[in-house]
Amino acid sequence: MSSATTSPWHIAMPLGAVHPITEEIRDDGVKVDKIFTDKCSGGTRNRPALTEMLRYVREGDTIICHSIDRLARDLQDLLHLVETLTDRGVGVRFIKEAMTFEGNASPMQTMILQVMGSFAQFERSLIKERQREGQQAARARGKLPGRRKSLSPEQITELKARVSAHEPKARIARDLGISRETLYAYLKAA
Repeated sequence: MSSATTSPWHIAMPLGAVHPITEEIRDDGVKVDKIFTDKCSGGTRNRPALTEMLRYVREGDTIICHSIDRLARDLQDLLHLVETLTDRGVGVRFIKEAMTFEGNASPMQTMILQVMGSFAQFERSLIKERQREGQQAARARGKLPGRRKSLSPEQITELKARVSAHEPKARIARDLGISRETLYAYLKAA
């Protein structure tokens, strides 16, 4: 997935403050102690907030996640995370699927988790396939996938000349209609 997604995991603890994150959590009156949110593409496995959350949770905590596909990238990942957490005495609750796992899952509950996880993995595979097809079609039409460059080659030359002349970078960025971060990205690419 090319656009960034937000995947919140909420740790509900007995003495936390009420935190209005989603209507479902607000309606349930869940007291949330800490919120973990990864902002990354849908397919990445490098998820710092998930890693931090796994270090943070303690026995008796409950992780409240909007949906199965927000917690895990595939079925194997889902099963591993849920088993690891419940073995540590941490509950896992999925709001969208209305499922809670606390280490005492019945065979039926485990099967439903596997089926729901399989659907989430299948959906992710379809999204990747459609994205790949769209990129191939764009290339066939002569379009390059991805974000269009903010500056023309002439503007990049101007940017470099003005930086070499020790003109303030903030003024250059403002004049060219770009952020300073974008200006530095052009300088780094040079």
